[in-house]
Amino acid sequence: MHILAATDFSTRSQLAVRRAGLLARDNGAEITLVHVVDDDQPQDLVALERREAERILGEQIGAIAELSGIRSHALVVAGDPFDGILRAAASTRADLVVMGAHRKQLLRDIMVGTTIERVIRTGPFPVLMVNREVDQTYRTALAAVDMSEPSLNAIKTGMALGLPGKAQLALVHAFLPLAKGKLSYAGLSRETIERYVADARVRATKELIAFLDANGLDDHRRSMRIEEGSPFEVIAAVVEQSKPDVLIVGTHGRSGIAKMLLGSVTEEVLRSLDIDILAVPPLR
Repeated sequence: MHILAATDFSTRSQLAVRRAGLLARDNGAEITLVHVVDDDQPQDLVALERREAERILGEQIGAIAELSGIRSHALVVAGDPFDGILRAAASTRADLVVMGAHRKQLLRDIMVGTTIERVIRTGPFPVLMVNREVDQTYRTALAAVDMSEPSLNAIKTGMALGLPGKAQLALVHAFLPLAKGKLSYAGLSRETIERYVADARVRATKELIAFLDANGLDDHRRSMRIEEGSPFEVIAAVVEQSKPDVLIVGTHGRSGIAKMLLGSVTEEVLRSLDIDILAVPPLR
Protein backbone atom coordinates (compact mmCIF):
# COMPACT_ATOMS: atom_id res chain seq x y z
CA MET A 1 0.00 0.00 0.00
CA HIS A 2 1.28 3.45 -0.94
CA ILE A 3 0.03 6.74 0.52
CA LEU A 4 0.63 10.13 -1.07
CA ALA A 5 0.52 13.03 1.41
CA ALA A 6 0.29 16.46 -0.21
CA THR A 7 1.86 19.33 1.70
CA ASP A 8 2.17 23.05 1.12
CA PHE A 9 4.04 23.36 4.45
CA SER A 10 1.03 24.91 6.17
CA THR A 11 -0.30 23.78 9.55
CA ARG A 12 -3.32 22.15 7.94
CA SER A 13 -1.20 20.14 5.51
CA GLN A 14 1.10 19.06 8.33
CA LEU A 15 -1.95 17.46 9.95
CA ALA A 16 -2.42 15.52 6.72
CA VAL A 17 1.18 14.29 6.81
CA ARG A 18 0.82 13.18 10.42
CA ARG A 19 -2.46 11.36 9.70
CA ALA A 20 -0.85 9.67 6.70
CA GLY A 21 1.93 8.50 9.01
CA LEU A 22 -0.52 6.90 11.42
CA LEU A 23 -2.37 5.18 8.58
CA ALA A 24 0.90 3.91 7.13
CA ARG A 25 1.93 2.51 10.49
CA ASP A 26 -1.39 0.72 10.93
CA ASN A 27 -1.30 -0.77 7.43
CA GLY A 28 2.40 -1.40 6.83
CA ALA A 29 2.36 1.17 4.02
CA GLU A 30 4.96 3.55 2.65
CA ILE A 31 4.51 7.28 2.13
CA THR A 32 5.50 9.85 -0.45
CA LEU A 33 5.36 13.46 0.65
CA VAL A 34 4.68 15.67 -2.35
CA HIS A 35 4.95 19.43 -2.72
CA VAL A 36 3.89 21.29 -5.87
CA VAL A 37 5.92 24.29 -7.00
CA ASP A 38 4.17 26.90 -9.15
CA ASP A 39 5.75 26.74 -12.61
CA ASP A 40 4.17 30.01 -13.78
CA GLN A 41 7.30 31.98 -12.91
CA PRO A 42 10.92 32.30 -14.13
CA GLN A 43 12.66 28.94 -14.37
CA ASP A 44 15.53 29.95 -12.08
CA LEU A 45 12.96 30.74 -9.40
CA VAL A 46 11.22 27.40 -10.01
CA ALA A 47 14.58 25.64 -9.57
CA LEU A 48 15.27 27.57 -6.37
CA GLU A 49 11.87 26.71 -4.91
CA ARG A 50 12.35 23.06 -5.89
CA ARG A 51 15.61 22.84 -3.94
CA GLU A 52 14.11 24.58 -0.93
CA ALA A 53 11.05 22.32 -0.99
CA GLU A 54 13.23 19.22 -1.17
CA ARG A 55 15.18 20.45 1.84
CA ILE A 56 12.02 21.10 3.88
CA LEU A 57 10.48 17.75 2.93
CA GLY A 58 13.64 15.98 4.06
CA GLU A 59 13.51 17.82 7.39
CA GLN A 60 9.83 16.90 7.86
CA ILE A 61 10.51 13.23 7.20
CA GLY A 62 13.16 13.29 9.91
CA ALA A 63 11.23 15.44 12.40
CA ILE A 64 7.57 14.35 12.32
CA ALA A 65 7.04 11.70 14.98
CA GLU A 66 4.29 9.88 13.06
CA LEU A 67 6.75 9.20 10.20
CA SER A 68 9.34 7.54 12.45
CA GLY A 69 10.07 4.04 11.17
CA ILE A 70 7.89 4.54 8.07
CA ARG A 71 9.35 4.16 4.59
CA SER A 72 9.05 7.78 3.47
CA HIS A 73 10.03 9.54 0.25
CA ALA A 74 10.08 13.18 -0.85
CA LEU A 75 8.80 14.34 -4.24
CA VAL A 76 8.66 17.86 -5.67
CA VAL A 77 6.75 18.53 -8.89
CA ALA A 78 6.00 21.72 -10.82
CA GLY A 79 2.61 22.83 -12.10
CA ASP A 80 -0.85 23.71 -10.85
CA PRO A 81 -1.45 22.26 -7.37
CA PHE A 82 -4.28 19.85 -8.27
CA ASP A 83 -2.63 18.68 -11.50
CA GLY A 84 0.73 18.22 -9.78
CA ILE A 85 -0.85 16.14 -7.03
CA LEU A 86 -2.66 13.93 -9.55
CA ARG A 87 0.52 13.40 -11.58
CA ALA A 88 2.43 12.54 -8.41
CA ALA A 89 -0.29 10.09 -7.35
CA ALA A 90 -0.18 8.41 -10.75
CA SER A 91 3.62 8.18 -10.83
CA THR A 92 3.78 6.63 -7.36
CA ARG A 93 0.77 4.35 -7.94
CA ALA A 94 -0.82 5.78 -4.83
CA ASP A 95 -3.66 3.87 -3.20
CA LEU A 96 -4.70 6.93 -1.19
CA VAL A 97 -4.12 10.68 -1.37
CA VAL A 98 -4.13 12.51 1.97
CA MET A 99 -4.61 16.30 2.02
CA GLY A 100 -5.26 19.01 4.57
CA ALA A 101 -8.63 20.74 4.72
CA HIS A 102 -8.96 23.63 2.31
CA ARG A 103 -9.05 27.25 3.37
CA LYS A 104 -12.49 28.84 3.28
CA GLN A 105 -12.32 31.27 0.33
CA LEU A 106 -15.98 31.52 -0.58
CA LEU A 107 -15.87 33.43 -3.87
CA ARG A 108 -12.89 31.51 -5.22
CA ASP A 109 -14.39 28.20 -4.08
CA ILE A 110 -17.60 28.96 -5.97
CA MET A 111 -15.78 29.94 -9.15
CA VAL A 112 -13.07 27.28 -9.48
CA GLY A 113 -13.37 24.92 -6.54
CA THR A 114 -10.64 24.19 -4.04
CA THR A 115 -7.58 22.15 -4.87
CA ILE A 116 -8.85 19.18 -2.90
CA GLU A 117 -12.24 19.26 -4.63
CA ARG A 118 -10.55 19.38 -8.04
CA VAL A 119 -8.36 16.42 -7.11
CA ILE A 120 -11.48 14.49 -6.05
CA ARG A 121 -13.58 15.48 -9.08
CA THR A 122 -10.98 14.85 -11.76
CA GLY A 123 -8.82 12.06 -10.36
CA PRO A 124 -9.32 8.31 -9.88
CA PHE A 125 -7.82 8.23 -6.39
CA PRO A 126 -9.52 7.99 -2.98
CA VAL A 127 -8.81 11.24 -1.14
CA LEU A 128 -8.73 11.67 2.63
CA MET A 129 -9.29 15.27 3.72
CA VAL A 130 -7.91 15.82 7.22
CA ASN A 131 -9.78 18.44 9.24
CA ARG A 132 -9.00 17.58 12.83
CA GLU A 133 -6.03 17.31 15.15
CA VAL A 134 -4.12 14.04 14.91
CA ASP A 135 -3.78 12.39 18.31
CA GLN A 136 -4.59 8.70 17.71
CA THR A 137 -5.68 6.20 15.10
CA TYR A 138 -9.29 6.24 13.95
CA ARG A 139 -11.59 4.49 16.40
CA THR A 140 -15.00 5.10 14.81
CA ALA A 141 -16.07 5.53 11.21
CA LEU A 142 -19.35 6.48 9.55
CA ALA A 143 -20.13 5.61 5.92
CA ALA A 144 -22.95 7.20 3.93
CA VAL A 145 -24.81 4.65 1.81
CA ASP A 146 -27.50 5.39 -0.77
CA MET A 147 -27.62 1.84 -2.19
CA SER A 148 -25.71 2.90 -5.30
CA GLU A 149 -22.57 1.31 -6.74
CA PRO A 150 -20.45 4.37 -5.81
CA SER A 151 -21.50 4.22 -2.15
CA LEU A 152 -20.78 0.48 -2.05
CA ASN A 153 -17.38 1.09 -3.63
CA ALA A 154 -16.66 3.81 -1.04
CA ILE A 155 -17.39 1.47 1.88
CA LYS A 156 -15.30 -1.36 0.47
CA THR A 157 -12.45 1.01 -0.42
CA GLY A 158 -12.45 2.49 3.08
CA MET A 159 -12.28 -0.98 4.56
CA ALA A 160 -9.51 -2.07 2.17
CA LEU A 161 -7.49 1.03 3.06
CA GLY A 162 -7.85 0.26 6.74
CA LEU A 163 -9.58 3.53 7.56
CA PRO A 164 -12.12 1.81 9.73
CA GLY A 165 -9.34 -0.63 10.68
CA LYS A 166 -10.26 -1.96 14.08
CA ALA A 167 -12.67 0.93 14.48
CA GLN A 168 -16.40 0.53 14.64
CA LEU A 169 -17.96 1.18 11.23
CA ALA A 170 -21.52 2.52 11.21
CA LEU A 171 -23.71 3.19 8.17
CA VAL A 172 -26.12 6.07 7.57
CA HIS A 173 -28.89 6.14 4.99
CA ALA A 174 -31.36 8.95 4.23
CA PHE A 175 -34.89 8.40 2.97
CA LEU A 176 -37.52 10.87 1.81
CA PRO A 177 -41.23 9.92 2.09
CA LEU A 178 -42.17 11.57 -1.19
CA ALA A 179 -45.93 11.93 -0.61
CA LYS A 180 -45.61 13.43 2.90
CA GLY A 181 -46.04 16.99 1.68
CA LYS A 182 -49.05 16.10 -0.44
CA LEU A 183 -50.71 14.30 2.47
CA SER A 184 -50.19 17.32 4.68
CA TYR A 185 -51.49 19.67 1.98
CA ALA A 186 -54.56 17.44 1.59
CA GLY A 187 -55.34 17.94 5.27
CA LEU A 188 -54.88 14.37 6.46
CA SER A 189 -54.40 13.81 10.17
CA ARG A 190 -50.98 13.84 11.81
CA GLU A 191 -51.44 10.19 12.79
CA THR A 192 -52.06 9.21 9.16
CA ILE A 193 -48.98 11.09 8.01
CA GLU A 194 -46.86 9.54 10.77
CA ARG A 195 -48.03 6.06 9.74
CA TYR A 196 -47.08 6.82 6.15
CA VAL A 197 -43.60 7.97 7.23
CA ALA A 198 -43.20 4.90 9.47
CA ASP A 199 -44.11 2.62 6.56
CA ALA A 200 -41.60 4.44 4.34
CA ARG A 201 -38.93 3.90 6.99
CA VAL A 202 -39.70 0.18 7.15
CA ARG A 203 -39.45 -0.10 3.34
CA ALA A 204 -36.14 1.80 3.34
CA THR A 205 -34.81 -0.45 6.10
CA LYS A 206 -35.74 -3.63 4.23
CA GLU A 207 -34.19 -2.31 1.02
CA LEU A 208 -30.97 -1.37 2.81
CA ILE A 209 -30.72 -4.75 4.53
CA ALA A 210 -31.22 -6.50 1.19
CA PHE A 211 -28.54 -4.28 -0.37
CA LEU A 212 -26.06 -5.03 2.42
CA ASP A 213 -26.79 -8.77 2.31
CA ALA A 214 -26.35 -8.90 -1.47
CA ASN A 215 -22.96 -7.17 -1.24
CA GLY A 216 -21.39 -8.99 1.67
CA LEU A 217 -21.92 -6.24 4.24
CA ASP A 218 -24.57 -7.97 6.34
CA ASP A 219 -22.40 -7.74 9.46
CA HIS A 220 -23.02 -3.98 9.50
CA ARG A 221 -26.80 -4.28 9.92
CA ARG A 222 -26.56 -3.73 13.65
CA SER A 223 -24.87 -0.37 13.23
CA MET A 224 -26.98 1.32 10.57
CA ARG A 225 -28.90 4.58 10.96
CA ILE A 226 -31.89 5.21 8.70
CA GLU A 227 -33.18 8.76 9.01
CA GLU A 228 -35.77 10.89 7.25
CA GLY A 229 -34.42 13.89 5.34
CA SER A 230 -32.17 14.97 2.52
CA PRO A 231 -28.82 13.15 2.30
CA PHE A 232 -26.70 16.07 3.49
CA GLU A 233 -29.07 16.99 6.35
CA VAL A 234 -29.12 13.40 7.58
CA ILE A 235 -25.34 12.93 7.28
CA ALA A 236 -24.66 16.20 9.09
CA ALA A 237 -27.10 15.35 11.89
CA VAL A 238 -25.69 11.86 12.45
CA VAL A 239 -22.12 13.20 12.39
CA GLU A 240 -23.09 15.73 15.05
CA GLN A 241 -24.82 13.09 17.19
CA SER A 242 -22.36 10.21 16.93
CA LYS A 243 -19.12 12.20 16.40
CA PRO A 244 -17.24 9.60 14.32
CA ASP A 245 -13.52 10.05 13.71
CA VAL A 246 -13.88 9.76 9.93
CA LEU A 247 -16.73 9.97 7.40
CA ILE A 248 -16.67 7.85 4.23
CA VAL A 249 -18.56 9.07 1.15
CA GLY A 250 -18.66 8.06 -2.49
CA THR A 251 -18.72 10.45 -5.44
CA HIS A 252 -20.94 9.93 -8.44
CA GLY A 253 -18.50 11.06 -11.11
CA ARG A 254 -20.63 13.66 -12.90
CA SER A 255 -18.91 15.20 -15.87
CA GLY A 256 -18.98 18.32 -17.99
CA ILE A 257 -21.12 21.30 -17.08
CA ALA A 258 -23.15 19.31 -14.53
CA LYS A 259 -19.97 18.67 -12.58
CA MET A 260 -19.16 22.40 -12.51
CA LEU A 261 -22.57 23.79 -11.69
CA LEU A 262 -24.46 21.16 -9.69
CA GLY A 263 -23.40 20.86 -6.06
CA SER A 264 -23.17 17.23 -5.01
CA VAL A 265 -23.70 15.83 -1.53
CA THR A 266 -19.98 15.08 -1.36
CA GLU A 267 -19.04 18.66 -2.21
CA GLU A 268 -21.44 19.99 0.41
CA VAL A 269 -20.01 17.57 2.97
CA LEU A 270 -16.44 18.60 2.13
CA ARG A 271 -17.22 22.29 2.42
CA SER A 272 -19.42 22.17 5.50
CA LEU A 273 -18.46 19.41 7.95
CA ASP A 274 -15.56 19.71 10.37
CA ILE A 275 -14.54 16.05 10.27
CA ASP A 276 -11.97 13.93 8.47
CA ILE A 277 -13.58 12.76 5.21
CA LEU A 278 -12.64 9.98 2.81
CA ALA A 279 -14.07 10.72 -0.66
CA VAL A 280 -13.96 7.75 -3.00
CA PRO A 281 -14.49 8.13 -6.78
CA PRO A 282 -16.49 5.54 -8.73
CA LEU A 283 -14.73 2.62 -10.38
CA ARG A 284 -13.61 3.46 -13.89
